Order: sequence, then structure tokens, then C-alpha cells
Amino acid sequence: MSHEAGLHTFGSSTYIETQDGRKLHYMTKGTGKYTVVFESGMGVSRSTWGLVVPTIAEHARTVVYDRAGAGRSDVDSSPRTLARIAEDLNELLSALGPGPFILVGHSWGGPIVRTAAETNLTRLRGIILVDPSDEHCELYFSRMAKAGFAFNGALSPILARLGLYRFLGMKDFLTQPGDVAADHLQEDFTVKAARTLAAEGKNFLQDLKGLRKQPPQLEDLEVSIISGTLPGKGERKIRPAIVAAHRQTVNQLSNARWVEAPHSGHVVMFTDPEVITDEILRMIRDKEVRETRNKEEVEMRSNS
Repeated sequence: MSHEAGLHTFGSSTYIETQDGRKLHYMTKGTGKYTVVFESGMGVSRSTWGLVVPTIAEHARTVVYDRAGAGRSDVDSSPRTLARIAEDLNELLSALGPGPFILVGHSWGGPIVRTAAETNLTRLRGIILVDPSDEHCELYFSRMAKAGFAFNGALSPILARLGLYRFLGMKDFLTQPGDVAADHLQEDFTVKAARTLAAEGKNFLQDLKGLRKQPPQLEDLEVSIISGTLPGKGERKIRPAIVAAHRQTVNQLSNARWVEAPHSGHVVMFTDPEVITDEILRMIRDKEVRETRNKEEVEMRSNS
């Protein structure tokens, strides 16, 4: 399959080299004043955003990338803590230029985006968190949830070696453009991918506890939190709890808004992709309107 610019849904394929010599893979498409960078959920490659990127690439530069160990990126031998993952994202942003950036993170990508954003707020237009993992959700810290994370982390690599890991995948991924779905099937069910999931999950609860004690300081950065409000199978308790946690986070931030994805549970990018695209485009257009108004006011004052 060709990955030349303009042929793949995500555009051209490129690598950056981190300070410790690892290669991180990313794909970019579109042009514009803003660069929208997408962060996927735990253990998942860039192949999450196939129903969102094409629309946004008509208005801005889009970037999807593979975290260390996912997709085509090198494995990281260091523990995959939240701080370490956010450091990689910041290296990518530095390589992409000065911005301004809009960061979009799904699930575990939400805390990653928040943590990375704190490092340099001046280069950001805003961040959009899509049904993010949220430290205010008490159910994450239940005994059953802890056991589930440990069990999945141990089981996934075994299933991958047996060729059974792909049967745990979601059919929703296959509703994306053919080239994105093909990449997902080829790259997201390998032993490498399963080990990456386990490595990221190993520190998940500890990192969430850390966010409770010391949340990222986002000052007046604009933040949108999109919540899927439709409980899926087995989500009778967790879905309302997650939505409540999202609302709590919004209330604690100085410049945040809550957005409902009414037809979605967790995978909003497949079931309500237009909610995500609308929010990204709103963030772009609101800024452009304000800049135009400010320019007109300056011109009026200078002419008076």
C-alpha cells in the first residue's frame, strides 16, 4: 500500500528522532494556520482517526502519530509513564514547528494531552479531550478495575503470540476508510502492540492518582471535554460516573466547556465523529473571528 502524500487518508508518512535516538512515526495532511495533532487511546496506533482527519484536513494541517511501541514507532525501553509519554509528544510538537497547535486526545490520550500541554501553553490554541480517562472517576480505583488492568496486561501479549489478540478488536475500526482499517489490522494486533498496551497500562492507575494530587496547570487555555453519554454494554455504572467526572474537571478549569456526544459511549470518533470535527472547527473559527475583530478595532482606533 502506498503512503505517498495525497494518496493515504492521513497523508504523507514521516519520522522524527527523539533525543535518545528512537524513531516516532507520524503522518500529516492538509495546510493552514493551525496544526491539529491527534493522540490515540491506550495501546492503539494512529489508526483511530480515519473518520475525523479528512474533514479537518480541509481547514488545517493534521498530524496523527504512533506513540512508542505502537504502529510504526520504535519501542521505548523506559517505563511508559504518563510523564515519559507526554515528553515524546512534546518532542513531536517541537519538531512540527512553532504552532499554534490544537491537541485532540481520546481516552488515555486525554491525560497525555493535558500533561504535555502544561509544558508550553504559548504554542497552543486549545485542547479537546474525547471521552478522556479522568482521575475524578472513582470506579477506576475499585478493586475489580485494578484486577482487570493487571489481567489484561498479562493476557494481551499471550493472545497476540497465539494469533488471538485481533479477536478482541472492535468492529468500529473497520468502518473507517479502507487504508486506515488495513493499517489497523496489520499493526494493532502484533505482539509488539500487545506489549505496548501492557506497558502503558502498568502505570495507568498510579499516574491517575498523580493527577489527583497535582493536575496539569492549564491557566486560561481553552479546553473542551467531549463525553459519550450513551451507555454501552456493561456500562450501566461506569458511563454515568465518567460523565460526572468530566463535568467535575470542567468545573475546576478556568476556560473549559463540556460537549455531549449523545449517540456514543467511549468510542466517540466512530459513532459521533461530527461532534469532534465540529468542536475542532469551532475552536479554529472562534479564534479567527476574535483576531479579525481585534484587528478591526485597532484599525478604527488608529484612524480616529
